[in-house]
Amino acid sequence: MQASGELVDNKIIVKKLKDAGRLYTRSHFGKSLSGNEIRLDLIEGIFLLSESKIRIFHNKNEMSFQDLVKIAVQQIPEFGKKYLLFRDLRNRGHPIKLCEENEPTTFYQFKQKKGIDVNEKQRFISAFSERDILDLEDTKKLINKVTKKNGELWFGIVDEEGDITYYDVTSLDLRGDIGKNVFPKGDGFLLKNRIVLFDKKLSENLLKREFFGKPFGDGLQLSLVEALYLSEKGVIDIQTDNGKKLTVKEFKKIIQKSQPDIQSRLLVFRDLKKRGLIVKTGFKFGAHFRAYTKQIDETHAEYLIHVVEKGFKSIWTEMSRAVRLAHSVNKEIVFARVDGDSIDYIKFGRLRP
Repeated sequence: MQASGELVDNKIIVKKLKDAGRLYTRSHFGKSLSGNEIRLDLIEGIFLLSESKIRIFHNKNEMSFQDLVKIAVQQIPEFGKKYLLFRDLRNRGHPIKLCEENEPTTFYQFKQKKGIDVNEKQRFISAFSERDILDLEDTKKLINKVTKKNGELWFGIVDEEGDITYYDVTSLDLRGDIGKNVFPKGDGFLLKNRIVLFDKKLSENLLKREFFGKPFGDGLQLSLVEALYLSEKGVIDIQTDNGKKLTVKEFKKIIQKSQPDIQSRLLVFRDLKKRGLIVKTGFKFGAHFRAYTKQIDETHAEYLIHVVEKGFKSIWTEMSRAVRLAHSVNKEIVFARVDGDSIDYIKFGRLRP
């Protein structure tokens, strides 16, 4: 049985008590008005019309799907992606509703009063098209606003064919259970883009306790960021091939010639170690680091960490590639946003609503 509604000032008013009750109480469409009426927004009206669940009239003339879409395109900014996202989530059983124009997200999910855990998080959804740009600064602000409402944030990206990819977007407080270790001191020798240790005892300790480096004969080869970190800690002294000892400052200057962003990478590496994680290169996964919360014989690396500066922006194609790759190897992609000495860890996780 179809409901009946009247288009008034770009809203659809449903007056019949039975129709209003069925749409609002059972299916969570519309907003309740006085007199047992409900008001549907244009997106809700178009969806219900496409599902043959309502007939809509204006000045006693019945409106077609096309008529209503033409009005919606003029009234709702970027109507296309919003409608496609709304239709997809509604068909998946999510009772979402359009946010007010001054709200930072596009939709929120209706929470029923009965049968819902009071501790359940409120869900907010932002709609993007494939050609939009991801602004990590805006994302960080959005996460903060949603978190204050005890909410969770989803992004829905609509591609050119109308297919939709969903991500849950969160701020992480990364923590691992790797304790602090004291290592014997030794020398490291600079071989262009890596450091080699020939001290067997030191090499064994570094590899066994915190998975530093990779075996090199009886010794160990370290990445530049690992070596710089250990040099800062006073664990190793760096020597050139002619025997000259380098200060930490001199060593960093050498690294900057091939890795101009070494300061940001070091800042994140240092912070992750302080948080109790094992940190290794993430090059083969297209990220700066991979991170373990436990010893490597207990778990695989759970996270891929990509270091970015404040103001980072990206096209969604790049984001899709990063998330898909991480997902395919059972890891989470996390962007470490560096702002001076401050770091925010922002995760994008692929989800199926």
